[in-house]
Amino acid sequence: MKLRVSAVQYHLHTINSFKEFANQVEHYIKTAQEFDADFVLFPEFFTTQLMSIGNEQGQPLTIQELPDFTEQYRSLFIDLAKKTKMHIIGGTHVIRKGDRLYNVAHLFYPDGRVAEQAKLHITPTEVKEWNMSPGDGLQVFETEKGTIAMLTCYDIEFPEIVRMAKAKGADVIFCPSCTDDRHGFHRVRYTSHARAIENQVYVVTTGTVGSLPTVDFMRANFGQAAVITPNDIPFPPRGILVEGEINHDMVVTADLDLDLLYQVRESGSVTTWRDRRTDLYPDWK
Repeated sequence: MKLRVSAVQYHLHTINSFKEFANQVEHYIKTAQEFDADFVLFPEFFTTQLMSIGNEQGQPLTIQELPDFTEQYRSLFIDLAKKTKMHIIGGTHVIRKGDRLYNVAHLFYPDGRVAEQAKLHITPTEVKEWNMSPGDGLQVFETEKGTIAMLTCYDIEFPEIVRMAKAKGADVIFCPSCTDDRHGFHRVRYTSHARAIENQVYVVTTGTVGSLPTVDFMRANFGQAAVITPNDIPFPPRGILVEGEINHDMVVTADLDLDLLYQVRESGSVTTWRDRRTDLYPDWK
């Protein structure tokens, strides 16, 4: 089984309307479509660009108001997924349930279905400044191209949750990210490599680039897309199928061969998933 993935280094800049946002999104999706991608990944928090539209008084919108765009966001991506016949991981969007805010990754299927995975590990800034709440469970998602999971940014830094995703059958981890400096970027990037090695899975990650000068905590972005593999003979030695140019507005694309994962799990130079010492530490199911 092979699948082609595209990852968007989404350029954040001030906009004046939802239409501007929709046009930018459509541009990236059409670019991925031109490369015959099966999946396209957007970054975490890229919909914060909508906060820059501002209110009637010319003030930027607050994080509490971002969920007001949820219906338009979903309709846009549902329509684009159906038109292009691609699976679109629409980055993350902040939604409201009751009086709580959640940072939620969305998978838009070509047939119009929508699946959600809330971010499970919340950073101190998300808690203190935006009062985010963590999700309460992990799912994996079946597609016609294989089983995937969506783990957002900070989530990839926790080995246990990726073990659980692999144990549930995920072969590809999509990791939308948003980091404001080199330290945060490299935390996500290095742990993405570790998770790919530990679990013998692919990790597809991307981040926001550019800036939103009027939106607090989105003024600085340091991002780069990458498609990451295990480090074994069938794959590139550095475990990178493709990576973007840091902080550039662009889309990267690569082909994933799931049969190679099954091959290295069975008879690779190392067999890290099979060789777990579950007599010494917990198994994940």
